Amino acid sequence: MQVLLDPGDEVIIPAPYWVSYPAMVKLADGEPVVISSGVEQNFKVSVAQIERAITPRTRLLVLNSPSNPTGMVYSPDEIRAIAQLIVAHDLLVVSDEIYEKILYDDAEHLSIGAVSPEAFERTIVSHGFAKAYAMTGWRVGYLAGPLELIQAVTTLQSQSTSNVCTFAQHGAIAALQGPQDCVSTMLAAFAQRRIVMGKGLNAIPGIHCPEPEGAFYAFANINQTGLDSIQFCERLLEDKQVAAVPGIAFGDDGCIRLSYATDLATIDRGLTRLADFVAGL
Repeated sequence: MQVLLDPGDEVIIPAPYWVSYPAMVKLADGEPVVISSGVEQNFKVSVAQIERAITPRTRLLVLNSPSNPTGMVYSPDEIRAIAQLIVAHDLLVVSDEIYEKILYDDAEHLSIGAVSPEAFERTIVSHGFAKAYAMTGWRVGYLAGPLELIQAVTTLQSQSTSNVCTFAQHGAIAALQGPQDCVSTMLAAFAQRRIVMGKGLNAIPGIHCPEPEGAFYAFANINQTGLDSIQFCERLLEDKQVAAVPGIAFGDDGCIRLSYATDLATIDRGLTRLADFVAGL
């Protein structure tokens, strides 16, 4: 963002979004342009919505698939349509693909940079090792994009961080070059937890949660409870000691985010307490 944006440049951000995206744009003196997709759209924006948001000041689109917080995945056809739009308007796209290996059922990940040579030239892939390889605390990520951009980012980064420690870099190499069995094992566990979480949430009157297609989050709609997301999460924590993240942090005040990156016993206990909480409202 700091390398690409001039003051007033606009960045299109589909909502729900990862909490840092708008702040990153503002830090670089850009203008975040948020376009919303609710539960009725399975939390995915349409090409028409993106096109309506484009102005002469638009510089960049931020795309996150599979998504944090919603777990939704843009299909290959949807990605191809977005890629055509990006090329037609000569925009850049930051594609956050850190959950690409965590997919369920028939969900398929297609990087927007793989759609065409023209899309490739306009794609900046943001990725890392935290999710698929359980290296969260090691803080190793990487960026792939046009050479001139990466050189500029490298120059900026060299003056602002001390970079990644050696053992974490060796861990990242081992993750890329080593057996991938651990990823399959984790994915199987996540898939089981996803089913339990989804059935449990949708069995609670007043709660509706579309089935996540990737990542390990459930983004549950709570509009029927009469509470906004902060009220809901504060009272849930105080009354039942269950931690959820208010959806307003992700651009949707009618939802809460729950993670199922924990054991089944904890998920079951949390769902029971959540059901008791909603029943008491």
